[in-house]
Amino acid sequence: MTDTLNVRLAEGDDAALAECFHTHGSLVRSYLRRFVAFQDVEDLQQVVFTEVWRSRHRFDPDRSLPAWLLGIAHNRAVDHLRVRTLRTVPLDAVADPPGQDGRTQGAGLAERDQVMRALAELPAPQRQAIELAYYGELTQREIAERLSVPLGTVKARMARGLRRLSALLTPVAA
Repeated sequence: MTDTLNVRLAEGDDAALAECFHTHGSLVRSYLRRFVAFQDVEDLQQVVFTEVWRSRHRFDPDRSLPAWLLGIAHNRAVDHLRVRTLRTVPLDAVADPPGQDGRTQGAGLAERDQVMRALAELPAPQRQAIELAYYGELTQREIAERLSVPLGTVKARMARGLRRLSALLTPVAA
């Protein structure tokens, strides 16, 4: 049965995704509970299975389906935690760099706050690409693989997002 499910999923059978969710959904859900808040598990599980469907052409039916699912779940959980951490780090958690007084630190915190607000104004795909590049320290190719989108899409999202950030932050800098 599992081998048939693996092949059907890799071939793009719609019913195979439903069967995969029914068969392995609880495994993915319990795995995600190790990483994310309870209220985020169900949404993240949906993200995982959406990615399973989008990237089904990359699945090798001769490999372990549960291991592949958990790999995707792990990547999505890490992405979720990075974004959540980025948005919830209190501004006063940034320590004074050596040799800086409170005024310099205050200016740095204000700039960081302005950048965070500007990032929040970007469309989600642009913000996600920029956050993965700058905070996640991923290359554009790694971002494309992580998000299961073409490399050109990542480049375009980042270019548009950076132009928009520049427009949002230029009045602040003046």
